[in-house]
This record gives sequence, structure tokens and C-alpha cells, in this order.
Amino acid sequence: MGTIFEALMLILDVVWFVMIAHIIMSWLINFQVLNLRQPLIWQIWNGLNRLLEPIYAPVRRILPNTGGLDLAPLVVFIGIIILQRALVNNAGWFYGV
Repeated sequence: MGTIFEALMLILDVVWFVMIAHIIMSWLINFQVLNLRQPLIWQIWNGLNRLLEPIYAPVRRILPNTGGLDLAPLVVFIGIIILQRALVNNAGWFYGV
């Protein structure tokens, strides 16, 4: 059961870092440091969007429309933190302690 705990923590960590990369890349695109006309940049951006959109879409349906400000990543970050803390607080259940 400890392997399940570690796998869940690893998955949450990977999602966390992919979200960080997506957010930083969106800032760089908005400040025109990166150009989406470059094929590599477009492929990375498109891949990150395809990975994260299934996570963001349900959150966006629940949140009110805030114009140009997307709060879905913030809500998902908070959700990941809560899940990680819940897993760590209940780690004894996974290890049979």
C-alpha cells in the first residue's frame, strides 16, 4: 500500500510542475518573450494545453466569469495542496501503521 501512496504523491507532484511550466509559459507568451509562430513553442504550448484542459475545464464551469483573469489554475493548485496534505496526514493508513 505504500507504493500507492508514493504513486499518488508523484502524480500530484508531476501535475504541479506541469502547471508551473504552463503558467510561466503563458506569461512569457503574453509578454511577447515567446512567439507561438515558432513550431517548437507551439508544440509545447499545445501539449501543455491538452494535458491541463481536462483538469481546468470542470473548474472553469463552476467559477464565475472574471473576464481576462483565469482563476482555474489557482483553484487547482489549492486542490493539489489539499490532496497532498490529506495524503500525508493519512499516510499511516497506506503503510498499515
